[in-house]
Amino acid sequence: MTGLDKIAQIKYEGKNSKNPLSFHYYNANEKLMGKTMAEHLKFAMSWWHTINASGTDMFGGNTMDKSLGLTGIKMYEAKADFAFALMDKLGIKYYCFHDVDIAPEGDTLAESEKYLIHMTDHLLKLQKKYGIKLLWGTANMFSHKIFMTGAATGCSADVYAIAAGKVKMALDATIKLGGKGYVFWGGREGYDTLLNTDVKSELQHLGKFLQMARDYGRKQGFKGDFYIEPKPKEPTKHQYDFDVCTCANFLREFNLIKDFKMNVEANHATLAGHTFQHELRMAAVNGIFGSIDANQGDTLLGWDTDQFPTNVYDTTMCMYEVLKAGGFTNGGLNFDAKTRRASNTLLDILYAYIAGMDAFALGLRKAAAIIQDGRLDKYVEEKYKTFKTTAIGKKINSGKTNLLDLYQYAKQISINNISLPSGRQEYLEQVLNDILFN
Repeated sequence: MTGLDKIAQIKYEGKNSKNPLSFHYYNANEKLMGKTMAEHLKFAMSWWHTINASGTDMFGGNTMDKSLGLTGIKMYEAKADFAFALMDKLGIKYYCFHDVDIAPEGDTLAESEKYLIHMTDHLLKLQKKYGIKLLWGTANMFSHKIFMTGAATGCSADVYAIAAGKVKMALDATIKLGGKGYVFWGGREGYDTLLNTDVKSELQHLGKFLQMARDYGRKQGFKGDFYIEPKPKEPTKHQYDFDVCTCANFLREFNLIKDFKMNVEANHATLAGHTFQHELRMAAVNGIFGSIDANQGDTLLGWDTDQFPTNVYDTTMCMYEVLKAGGFTNGGLNFDAKTRRASNTLLDILYAYIAGMDAFALGLRKAAAIIQDGRLDKYVEEKYKTFKTTAIGKKINSGKTNLLDLYQYAKQISINNISLPSGRQEYLEQVLNDILFN
């Protein structure tokens, strides 16, 4: 991770540029639909992958050294300096972290808190120097061996208390750094077998845990969004935050729906058997769209590969949903992605971010074009027109009917004379391709 000072600022050069260290589609200050591209996209750097991940996988050790030749607190300080210089080079204005990403973990919470306070003081200075903000913070409650059966859903009251303490400290750090979001990813909040699991108890503990975190954060003046990041499996066989709809049901049951939103990750949607677009749409229709972890997975692999997003079809449909949902408020696009194990140089990190930022910038451009074109919206409106143009449809939409009224109306209808509109799926897919590739 050395040599960053020798690389020029990454700038927009347009789609015809052959310079690999330039943006071809991301022009930060260009306006689309009333906002700059930077305002629409709100790119963020993931600390854990970019600054810490070293190429390790389940079959092999490190392929890159990100220690900067240092150890202890000096290493964490140097990593922070590098992180902000990297974000500045790429024009990224936000970052995200877990507590143990940015500071050493001590033998006790008190020791960890001392390190965390020291490092957040350092990060505050860097934020002011570079004009970069914290998008969201979180606590890692899945890596340490004490969390092997869960944190808020584990079998130990002591572990539950430690998890609460970590969240308290991470929330304090998020507030201190001006973050507008706090994420809960239940990495081990689930089960591997029902033979040894009290599901009802675990869900009750988890609901109470989130309520306590919400109450503490609000009392400390946190006005941002709390997020749940859905994921169906891996590392557990079944996680309680399986997908957006599962989370929405859980939030309503524990009266958390007004304070919590979704941090939707593309690769997690794949693992749940959904499309990225589906999970974003479900978040929007449930009123809990919040933020995005931008990456992509491999549909041929059954684990979370966390690849940098380059599939423009997916980025287009993602940004289509974001624009339709009114855009980001407190959330943004966090690159929860890492370079491949064999892509182990500083240049590879830069190439990866440029590819991901360009893919989403092109997706934003195409999503705006789809909306401005209007054909998709026009078809959907036409498909459901009977609910707006007929007397019975208007009654249904306004809630001014009941089952008996509908029964009396339906008795007068000849079933075989009902004419349904064509779904026009192939036509609409062709419209999409015309906009994407014409």
